Amino acid sequence: MNAIAGRRPTESPLPIVIVGHVDHGKSTLVGRLLNDTGSLPEGKVEALREMSRRRGMPFEWSFVMDALQAERDQGITIDTTQVRFRTVVRPYVIIDAPGHKEFLKNMITGAASAEAALLVIDVQEGALEQSRRHAYLLHLLGVRQVAVVINKMDMCDFSVDRYQAVSEGILGYLSEIGVTPSAVIPVSARHGNNIVQRCRHMSWYTGPTVTEALDAFTTAKSLADRPLRLPVQDVYKLDERRIVAGRIESGHLNVGDTLTFLPGGRTATIATIESWNEATPRTRAVAGQSVGLTLDQPIFVERGHVASLVAARPVETHTLRVHLFWLGHEPLTIGSRYTLKVATAEHDVTVQAIERVIDVEDLSNHGGDRVERNGVGEVILHSRSAMVVDDFIEVPRTGRAVIVDGYDVVGGCIIQQPKADEMPARNLITTSHTVTPEERIRVNGHLGGVLWFTGLSGAGKSTLAMALERELFRKGIQVYALDGDSIRQGLNADLGFSPDDRSENIRRVAQVGRLFAEAGVIVVTALISPTRADRALARRIGGRHFHEIFIDADLSVCEARDTKGLYRKAREGLISEFTGVSAPYEPPVTPELTLHTGGQTVENCLAELVAYVERILIRPARHGGA
Repeated sequence: MNAIAGRRPTESPLPIVIVGHVDHGKSTLVGRLLNDTGSLPEGKVEALREMSRRRGMPFEWSFVMDALQAERDQGITIDTTQVRFRTVVRPYVIIDAPGHKEFLKNMITGAASAEAALLVIDVQEGALEQSRRHAYLLHLLGVRQVAVVINKMDMCDFSVDRYQAVSEGILGYLSEIGVTPSAVIPVSARHGNNIVQRCRHMSWYTGPTVTEALDAFTTAKSLADRPLRLPVQDVYKLDERRIVAGRIESGHLNVGDTLTFLPGGRTATIATIESWNEATPRTRAVAGQSVGLTLDQPIFVERGHVASLVAARPVETHTLRVHLFWLGHEPLTIGSRYTLKVATAEHDVTVQAIERVIDVEDLSNHGGDRVERNGVGEVILHSRSAMVVDDFIEVPRTGRAVIVDGYDVVGGCIIQQPKADEMPARNLITTSHTVTPEERIRVNGHLGGVLWFTGLSGAGKSTLAMALERELFRKGIQVYALDGDSIRQGLNADLGFSPDDRSENIRRVAQVGRLFAEAGVIVVTALISPTRADRALARRIGGRHFHEIFIDADLSVCEARDTKGLYRKAREGLISEFTGVSAPYEPPVTPELTLHTGGQTVENCLAELVAYVERILIRPARHGGA
């Protein structure tokens, strides 16, 4: 590869995708392009010619790309192939994407990572349906730099009239979808005409050659200059360290940076960037690098979370509007459920609405209740778990997704201007109560409130909650205790113990607690609620009624009590993600009240609780406060 030999190691190749209808000559174009730029290994062409001779078939330049035996036999490219080459201007990664209708998902995989494209069209056949579909896919995937290559000009005797007819047809279509090609280049890939060298048979053409058109493309904004996005691949325990591992998809990070992990919004500072076999510790990493980080505190992080800088966070939402290309054998319909894969995260999603179905042939669009195979639509997806995404134009790596049905990829989509917790209107109208808060306070003699008990299992939350309920009831206070286990046996019986289900459990209890408080009742909740982010959500829901009370006991004390036998089961591996053993607990930073139950009796702790309730919820009401 004599042209590649002089490549400077600091240069980043420009990714280019080659697309077009089957048999329009994409692989031939790529093979000739590699040869004519001197990018093939010495002797490669001679070896291919000898292979063709042994098999009794004529030599084809497409054999350079057809690496699979099945492809040679079938004569079609069935997978994307990446090959590096360079011109005198810069290096490239050229992606030869399949044109056959049955392999569109592979074409989408290739185009999704490209910054520019060559759309290849056979001058004899013109822009067929599949060519138009590929052009629309380029538009759908955000590839705006496109050059059209009209191939096989030798088959029409280099006719300028035929070239102009095909050129006008594809230019008209591209203009309708908002794509303006930089050039429409007549070539004969088989003979190398207008690939690198100009062709004397087409002296009427004065535009760029293929390589000149490639060199005119601009490099997109560096991924390192975009907002930091680090999807978590996994979390490993090594020695006493918890290492958060993943690939930086965009942006950069440094030791000492404060990261936010979504969903949930937990924050921590980068303590170290782990490295192996390096003389000095790394202090910085950039887009494209896989890293392992240790944090300054053991917050809960798992595969699928996305780390960002606090000032430039992605969107956390349950509802997405996507532009979708459907590949499933069965049509996409409203109410259908699939798996949505965004970076390393997977979400169970439901098709909530189909806003538009687009005909890629004539670009007409209409409403509908389904998107057929190889169709395009604008679709609303809803997930019960929070999805962490970006607008595709702003951060492409977390702005696109794949839709999976079982084990099959059935669609690709790009995300359009996501909004946090975007929800469709539900025609809900709040009815005002005729009993005012002031009347409730006057009758009850106290304010309503949510006393949110948080702490490890075994710290004493339920014991104190029930004791406080009994004591306040004895004093004539409207009070009710919501115990975590009891709630999960009824209201939240449908929830498990995954992070998403735990967050939903907290949200529901917080909503119920607020309703109790607005009714003038003092409600006492006893839930582990291990993350600060979930408790912050409960505080936002509870508003002025919310009081965080930390039931503080060391893990050793809680484990020694183990009244329910849960720690023993967790140590034996019978319970996964058990707080304090295999999942972290994030203690409150500024709770309204802290009770150290490890060194105090129940009676002493109860006395502190009653005193707090008297001071905060009873005396203000009796002195006219609210």
